[in-house]
Amino acid sequence: MSTNSAFARIALQTLMASELMEKAKQLVAEKVARIEKPSVNVTRVSIKHVGRGSATLDTVVDINNPYVFGLPIYEISYQLRSAGRVIAYGTISDPVTLKANGSTGISFPVTVPYDFPVSIARDIGRDWDIDYEWEFGVVMHVPILGNFTLPLYKKGTLKLPIWSDIF
Repeated sequence: MSTNSAFARIALQTLMASELMEKAKQLVAEKVARIEKPSVNVTRVSIKHVGRGSATLDTVVDINNPYVFGLPIYEISYQLRSAGRVIAYGTISDPVTLKANGSTGISFPVTVPYDFPVSIARDIGRDWDIDYEWEFGVVMHVPILGNFTLPLYKKGTLKLPIWSDIF
């Protein structure tokens, strides 16, 4: 057997193995894309404290876990945006386990500066509501892999009261 034919055979085997690995990756990606993922709902926002430069809101979110096992959460980061501007952000560092096949309520404070209504005045004036977007990064510690962040998003609209609603 010549050196060239042995080299060609190794190159062909390497190419076939590479193609097989690529097909396996595509198959796994397709399967993972079809798996139901956890979801988040903002269930309550109320004023907790009013200070000189900001207000602190008591915020409660429910994270729905569709899996038959609990999900141990190491940390949750959040960001609240409106009209393309970040209004508030922070990190919840209290470990919690999301209930299997159910929702887990998580309460946390969100500090909002008073200048935020001024920055979104154009959005309010256009349709008399506030469009908002929450972005959550749910961090789980997976053995061997380390920390894994699951991104969750929630968009919504807060309708502002009109005079006929008040009187």
